[in-house]
Amino acid sequence: MAIELSAIAAGLPMAASFAMAGGFVAVREGRRRSGLNAAMHELRRPLQVLCLSLPASAGPGSSHKSSLELAVAAVERLDREINGERAGVEAAPLAFKPIVETAVDRWRAAAANLGRPLDLQWSGDDAVLRGDRIALGQAVDNLISNSLRHGSGAVTVAARAEDRVLRLTVRDQGPIAAPAAPRFSWKRLGGRDRHGHGLAIVRQVAAQHGGSFRLGSSKAGTEARLVLPLNEGRG
Repeated sequence: MAIELSAIAAGLPMAASFAMAGGFVAVREGRRRSGLNAAMHELRRPLQVLCLSLPASAGPGSSHKSSLELAVAAVERLDREINGERAGVEAAPLAFKPIVETAVDRWRAAAANLGRPLDLQWSGDDAVLRGDRIALGQAVDNLISNSLRHGSGAVTVAARAEDRVLRLTVRDQGPIAAPAAPRFSWKRLGGRDRHGHGLAIVRQVAAQHGGSFRLGSSKAGTEARLVLPLNEGRG
């Protein structure tokens, strides 16, 4: 019994150390969450001003309104990540062509500022998908953004609905050969120049909608391909 008690006594300081360390971690995590929520609050306010400042003529497909919708959706996702909430994909039948057209319109001015032509080529019937409009918009947006940021030359967004699937490709003329001086800072907007999140989001959206995503490079350039099933096989 004496040995058992001595062993327990010897373990008390270690247990107390673990408890104290756990308390410090909890306090630090609480402060971090509080700081993130405060920063998110500060982000929401200018977004609210921008939303309220939109002219009445700004329809659902306007580049400014759609950009704000994506920003608001990103803040909502950040809120869920910080505070431990989860949300599933809101699936509903929707037309995919307006989503792609709006994404191209959003990036046309930025592409022009970079001296990069941005064109949309749609062939076949209009595509009717079942999925989340905001998530699909984020996927297309990330594909175009990735091509403008890491590629070169003209960017072509091509879509075709056939064989019960929608095939969307974003092509450019390959990786940037030499550093160029952009007219605006990608690094400042990219979060300390961290990469990989955009295409990871595309893969996640593709998987959530029962589709697939591939990225390939060749001498002809870089091609990102997103394949999504049509709603009940109709296009």
